[in-house]
Amino acid sequence: MSLRGMLRRTGTADETYSDREKRLVWRLAALLLDYPSPNTLVMLGDLCDATYQISEPAAESLRAFITHAERTPQLALAQAYVETFDMRRRSSLHLTYYAYGDTRKRGTALLMMKQAYRRGGVDIGEQELPDYLPAVLEFAATTDPIGGERILARHRAVLELLRLSLHDSGSPYASVLDALCVTLRPLTTVDRAEIRVLAAEGPPEEEVGLDPYAIDPTLAEHPLNQRSHASASACGTSSAPELLGQPAFPQTPGGPQ
Repeated sequence: MSLRGMLRRTGTADETYSDREKRLVWRLAALLLDYPSPNTLVMLGDLCDATYQISEPAAESLRAFITHAERTPQLALAQAYVETFDMRRRSSLHLTYYAYGDTRKRGTALLMMKQAYRRGGVDIGEQELPDYLPAVLEFAATTDPIGGERILARHRAVLELLRLSLHDSGSPYASVLDALCVTLRPLTTVDRAEIRVLAAEGPPEEEVGLDPYAIDPTLAEHPLNQRSHASASACGTSSAPELLGQPAFPQTPGGPQ
């Protein structure tokens, strides 16, 4: 299907999603879009249970990916993750990469995003890129829903392009982006024009000016993977865990500003 045809079929935000439902979708998406570590995979039953607190179609989309993850060996999941998000420029999980590539403008955008995290009481450290989508979603779900949703809205065209790219490649991760995008504001005419430009031109390739964000985030484990979890249960057979409480981020003294 052509990009124009897929854009016409793009879902819009369902106004019946409550703020809590949106935050729960974002938290689930943060976990499912992060590298598939054993700590995350052992939670899949609990994550599936949590989808029953969410309205359709987001819940069904999330369950589709969870079912895929449950049926796929960990090594195969990890390989597919790397091939999907680390080896393809058009399906990067780093939101500012699409518009700026590795250029000085991207460095400025990353610094602005880091300032937004700090206003929410979060210090992600110098080794992490603040535009990493699972980190943005974790921030929006557990720390600063207003500030986090503002970041997501600012990158609405990029998120839609990522969703389309995943569908185009037949990736199971497309279902997670389907769930995410249906909780966001509808695409505007400007968004659609930006998607077409980004799809046609791709990210710039100039490699300068990313300090202090020149470190490849794939070289270090993300904070979302540095937790241990209880064993999972079969989907729908136990009470869902509380996923909107303590965030994975280190908090700055004094909390949100």
